[in-house]
Amino acid sequence: MTHILAIDQGTTSTRAIIFDETLKAVVSAQEEFEQYYPNSGWVEHDPSDLWSTTAATCRAAIEKAGAGTGDIAAIGITNQRETTLVWDRNTGKPVFNAIVWQDRRTSEYCKTLKSDGFETVVTDRTGLLLDPYFSGTKLAWILDNVDGVRGRAEAGDLLFGTVDTWLVWNLTGGKVHVTDATNAARTMLYDIRKGRWSRTICDRLGIPMSMLPEVKDCAAEFGETRADLFGRAIPILGIAGDQQAATVGQACFKPGMLKSTYGTGCFALLNTGDTPVTSTNRLLTTIAYQLDGKPTYALEGSIFIAGAVVQWLRDGLKIIREAKETQPLAQKADAAQEVVLVPAFTGLGAPYWNAECRGAIYGLTRNSGPEEFARAALESVGYQTRDLLDAMKADWASTSETALRDFNEATLRVDGGMSASDWTMQFLSDIIDAPVERPQVLETTAMGAAWLAGYKAGVLPDMEAFAAQWKADRHFDPDMSAEARARKYGGWKRAVEATIGFAG
Repeated sequence: MTHILAIDQGTTSTRAIIFDETLKAVVSAQEEFEQYYPNSGWVEHDPSDLWSTTAATCRAAIEKAGAGTGDIAAIGITNQRETTLVWDRNTGKPVFNAIVWQDRRTSEYCKTLKSDGFETVVTDRTGLLLDPYFSGTKLAWILDNVDGVRGRAEAGDLLFGTVDTWLVWNLTGGKVHVTDATNAARTMLYDIRKGRWSRTICDRLGIPMSMLPEVKDCAAEFGETRADLFGRAIPILGIAGDQQAATVGQACFKPGMLKSTYGTGCFALLNTGDTPVTSTNRLLTTIAYQLDGKPTYALEGSIFIAGAVVQWLRDGLKIIREAKETQPLAQKADAAQEVVLVPAFTGLGAPYWNAECRGAIYGLTRNSGPEEFARAALESVGYQTRDLLDAMKADWASTSETALRDFNEATLRVDGGMSASDWTMQFLSDIIDAPVERPQVLETTAMGAAWLAGYKAGVLPDMEAFAAQWKADRHFDPDMSAEARARKYGGWKRAVEATIGFAG
């Protein structure tokens, strides 16, 4: 058994990819599922969709491979983080839809907690900010707003989980209620320094600790699948949240290494080693991965809208039919027009953390059209990435002179769907004034999950050998004048300031 089945459960689709012993993707299957927007700023998934698309894509990938489950040594899971589910431990039935990480319904509750001075407690223990983004207040909302749920939870009949926990529960037939350290670290309920759930935070949010899953390393024994699902029981040996899995897949194993993933949102992680670095620039301190009981920490910056801005061009404005049309449109845009799009459709993430902002566009003229909208959409991703990297540089540089030097010499490793766009990656390099490298294997998130499971199963190489296999597909170097860079980024900062001001 030399193959690994990686489950990549994302915000808009689920994929299953089978990797061989060289970590080459052999076959894959993918299914999209519906998004629900019951109110402004609310985003939900049907939990049954998350599970059914997982089971279906796994079966489809196994069938495509043609070799059968006998060749699969283990399963690795990576997932959209912070998305919150609650279900009955006896029946396995969810009590409410999954509340997605993008959802902002708990903004007012977060404001109340902040005004009470509770954010200091949250940041000290979890490394996070008090924001609707994270699972804790979503879980509290379900307990407080769904009829009968609080009583059932306090009686010990309900379980909480992020998507990984929900999938493992279903894969194992309801036998295992677990998560890994990286997903736990995104709940706003987990003490990342002590490595345990925080009773202080749970008590303040009114969350019974009996609901919480057991927390394990990223490479660990998470149970076995039901034998009837795929023909035989397969061990689940790897789990990591999607951005942490991408960090592993990009082999960012040394302090100072940096990666940015462009999916629905954009997420940049800087490996800070065995020491959690407290941000003074509203970044998040989190766990990059945990092996053999030892956490490796990271600074993270989160952008809510990256690839989703292209979906907006397609589904909202209907100026494109496919994402790949965006690049040629952007190339044709009028260079004299400085159109700036701030895609704060669900608020602004790091380093602003403003849940009330909504999207805005500036600099429109009578001649502005699809080309200028496309360029502004793609450029917004580069601008937001620079916001993150500038904040990271300030935080990391404060730790030592060596850290500042390492950051200034670092190359940004990129992955995710948008990284396939040469135009977008060149603009990214230009606006951050640093080299950008795109790997030969863009499926770094799934590959990270596969490596964790394969490493635990003993069929894939150790960390050092895995890192040595990493290869770049293309290298982008900055090719924009300092004057143009300053002008364009200055326009972006003014646009963000105006958007925040409009939100009040």
